[in-house]
Amino acid sequence: MFVDSHCHLDRLQLEAYDNQLAAAIDAATARGIQQFLCVGISVNNRQAVVDIAEKYPSVVSSVGVHPLDVKEGLATGEELIQWSQHPKVVALGETGLDYYYSEEEKVLQQESFVIHLEAAARVQLPVIVHTRDARDDTLALIKKYGSESSAGVLHCFTENWDMARRAMDMNYFISVSGIVTFKNANALREVVKQIPMDRLLIETDSPYLAPVPYRGKPNEPKYIKEVAEYIAALRGISLVELADITSANFYRLFNKAA
Repeated sequence: MFVDSHCHLDRLQLEAYDNQLAAAIDAATARGIQQFLCVGISVNNRQAVVDIAEKYPSVVSSVGVHPLDVKEGLATGEELIQWSQHPKVVALGETGLDYYYSEEEKVLQQESFVIHLEAAARVQLPVIVHTRDARDDTLALIKKYGSESSAGVLHCFTENWDMARRAMDMNYFISVSGIVTFKNANALREVVKQIPMDRLLIETDSPYLAPVPYRGKPNEPKYIKEVAEYIAALRGISLVELADITSANFYRLFNKAA
């Protein structure tokens, strides 16, 4: 059985399912996906992801503000702590730093990231971290304001081995998406070969980044199987072993989901 450790169910393109989220979840369940983490990205979509988690037994959620959504409004630490009390909220984030698109908002992104790290330490929930073109700042803020007891995951990882190693030294997990299947992802594949199996998660990040052979099409949780198949072959283990290990890792990290 598989876990999609990072998806945006409130943003799926559902035309093929008569605009029924339940049908998309059923399609994934039929392919062996047992659990979905629906990730919050802004103050504005917080209620939507929590409502989805409430409605579907196989779905849990997170709450937080994505670095590219900070202009919509920051969440205060007290708000994050309050939201995290919901029984199906298992993490804070998606938070982090993204200088690729929005270097001019560095200070605001850093402020938001620190708020999430400190709130997570207070409530002892893991942090879902987005990082792009911000390696040193991401690691420095985690080290200064984070807590190893509330360490989380660098999601949709596309950085180098040094960053992965330094994050894992601070008790973080590394999550791999369908990007690993892309033709131009040779450097990432070399990193994935080195990640200790007890630190590895898999995700779709749907509706974005569909794996080969669906690249360029809308992504959805059922394609986690393609991600898993590719990584299993890359690591030289069976699909069943890969599924078992990454699922166990998910419940170890997001222990509230268990």
